[in-house]
Amino acid sequence: MKVQRILYFILFFSTCGFAQGKRRTPVYLEIAPVINAINMVMIHDVISPPVAARYYAYTMLGAYQLVSRNDLSLPAPASFIRQFPESKLTILSKDYNYQIAAIYCILETGKNMLPSGISLQEDQDAYLAKLLKNKISPAIIDQSVAAAKEVSAQIVAYSKTDNYSKLSAKLRYTPEKTEGHWYPTPPAYLDAVEPNWSTTRPLIIDSCAQFKPSPPTKYSTDSASAFFKLAKEVYELSKIPSQEQLDEASFWDCNPFAVTISGHMSIGYKKISPAGHWMNITALAVKKANLDFAPAITVVTLEAVTLMDSFIACWDEKYRSNRIRPETYINKNIDLRWQPLLQTPPFPEYPSGHAVASNSSASILSYLLGDNFTYTDDTELPFGVGPRKFTSFNQAAAEASISRLYGGIHFRDSIDEGNKQGKALGQNIIEKIKKAGIKPFYSN
Repeated sequence: MKVQRILYFILFFSTCGFAQGKRRTPVYLEIAPVINAINMVMIHDVISPPVAARYYAYTMLGAYQLVSRNDLSLPAPASFIRQFPESKLTILSKDYNYQIAAIYCILETGKNMLPSGISLQEDQDAYLAKLLKNKISPAIIDQSVAAAKEVSAQIVAYSKTDNYSKLSAKLRYTPEKTEGHWYPTPPAYLDAVEPNWSTTRPLIIDSCAQFKPSPPTKYSTDSASAFFKLAKEVYELSKIPSQEQLDEASFWDCNPFAVTISGHMSIGYKKISPAGHWMNITALAVKKANLDFAPAITVVTLEAVTLMDSFIACWDEKYRSNRIRPETYINKNIDLRWQPLLQTPPFPEYPSGHAVASNSSASILSYLLGDNFTYTDDTELPFGVGPRKFTSFNQAAAEASISRLYGGIHFRDSIDEGNKQGKALGQNIIEKIKKAGIKPFYSN
């Protein structure tokens, strides 16, 4: 894992664009390294998309809590995060550096929550060494670490109230064998991912079903039906894809665990999750925008909590409609030997998770950083894909959404409705943070 982590960091820092203009924050306060440290543990642990989004949200909330306590221009998290407890800190503000504490808190929360989080101790040790190298007072470091640990403990305690711990006690999910419903797909026929995820408490939106999409197209095997035409579109596109379509599908794959079968051997490939991809985009964007520390932490935190709520809303509908994947339908009704370009994820099809998460992300990032924010996304370089250039977050979201059609794992109506759900959810979050007093940080 250590070699893999080193390789990832080398690739990330050798390709990321640097901030425009004069650096406003010292190198030891940059956010990208800690986000990528969290990424690497999640990749190692094969964290599923909805669970990954949850971890990102809580790891960032502690950092925002510390920043908002010391920067009165920012509202307290309780003003927009549901049921967020009143926090107390025994360490006086004058005795610690809240920026250092915020960075350390991200790692501390990840260490305490992630399955292999203990590996983040190496990153914490390296961070402390970096602080000493930059001549930060040992007394300030000690007090900042103490403040970070205190806040992190509060965040971890808060996370335990969101019903996540109750999921493992629920009945094992049994796929329905009736026509039109989801069933495990080749090559590994993995069990359904988080079928009860909608019972997790959202952070900002009111409920998992607040943005319930329209019902999916009615299932049918009739060749004249609307549903058959949806499947036929997926099938026909896969036969003659353009190079651009292939590139888009590969770039936005974001499958945390793909399986290849070779004889009697199963080989697993680990990659970044959809939430991890958008967290990387956000870290890249705040650096390019050259934001001060407090706005940068705020943007990354709001992106993380938006991702968590997006997956809760999306997963609520996935297991309500419980719709069949294109691969299953096409193999049974059109072509027995057909395979999609991308490996089909192990959960129901409707709506597209990429569409929901990407459009909610694009909405919140466009509000905070502008509608025409140009950037080069090199997130997938460590996995042999990319980079790609975008002129806005909305352009990226639209590409991420349609890539699922090109990849052969979603029907078009799933993408269209996912786009609507993501935009509606994102707008709701924008309205709530506006009311709390969070304004845009960057205009281009």
